[in-house]
Amino acid sequence: MPRRPASVLVLIPLALALAACKPAADPAPGAPPADTVAAPAQAGAVAGTDATAVVNHERPDPAGFDRKAFAGSFAGTLPCADCPGIDMRIDIEADGSFRASETYQDRDTTVEIAGTWTIDADGRRLLLDPDSKDEADRHFEIVSKDEIRMLDTEGKPVESALNYSLRRG
Repeated sequence: MPRRPASVLVLIPLALALAACKPAADPAPGAPPADTVAAPAQAGAVAGTDATAVVNHERPDPAGFDRKAFAGSFAGTLPCADCPGIDMRIDIEADGSFRASETYQDRDTTVEIAGTWTIDADGRRLLLDPDSKDEADRHFEIVSKDEIRMLDTEGKPVESALNYSLRRG
């Protein structure tokens, strides 16, 4: 009968590898299995996932900014590319909400917008964030307690000699 020394040489290392394997230690009595141990609860953690929700994304007001004193109505007529002007009124509430109305002169068109407002870190710019994402954010420079000036879509001053100011009314 022929001998097969090659097969023996393959089986010996395999047997040694299996013998070296150790079974996992038994968990402590009463401990849940390792794959079901819950991670510690984190603020904003979304249950059943490894995601974290943004719980509070509001930026604090800058030092010295008084939102109650700033709240009120600002109105004026803004330039319009294809009409005589846009009559705009913004009602800013101390709770961080706003309502705005834009009426296009010589047209039967009024746009109503509502949302929230914030002030940037240096207290010089106002951001209106509409509830409807169909509406763009609006940026204004805070000129004084009685005047805000509309900025472009990037929050920069509009390069124009036209009046982009709204006054407290």
